[in-house]
Amino acid sequence: MPHSASRYLAEGPRVGIRPFTPEDGPEFTARARESKDLHHPWLFPPTSDEAYAAYVTRMIEDPAKAGFLVCEKDGGAIAGFININNIVEGSFRSGALGYGAFVHAAGRGLMREGMGLVMDHAFGPMRLHRLEISVQPGNAASIALARGAGFRLEGFSPKMLFIDGAWRDHERWAITVEARTTGRPTSGR
Repeated sequence: MPHSASRYLAEGPRVGIRPFTPEDGPEFTARARESKDLHHPWLFPPTSDEAYAAYVTRMIEDPAKAGFLVCEKDGGAIAGFININNIVEGSFRSGALGYGAFVHAAGRGLMREGMGLVMDHAFGPMRLHRLEISVQPGNAASIALARGAGFRLEGFSPKMLFIDGAWRDHERWAITVEARTTGRPTSGR
């Protein structure tokens, strides 16, 4: 049987990552609605067709964004998403990650595997040097994902982002390509 090209940009044992498409809307919004309690008060992914259409258009058309769906290889269900926002090229070569798991996939290690694939893609084909994550201090699952992926805590920003009707404090986590390669943070000196 001839080999067919994978629909994924990268694959691990249980998940693959691929870009968002407009056709993903019905599944994405249904999973976001199912996951509302899991996401609140940290995250508000689109739950309607109109909101998803606007969201996916930004992910596809804005060169400062790259969106990835984390999909289970067994059946292709969307387990979650990881976006690289505020991509800066040139001397900085950096991006800020935002992510969310869907309730059916939470706690199964699928997002950790997906995060590794996105990091490999960001530091490989995208040629980024640094990735950052801003997390509300009470979001233990998000902090565990950042820490488990090798990100280091770099600081604290009071009232950094306006989320759910208020300015929220955030911890800032980051990793560079060197730290990803060696497994150790670099001091820059």
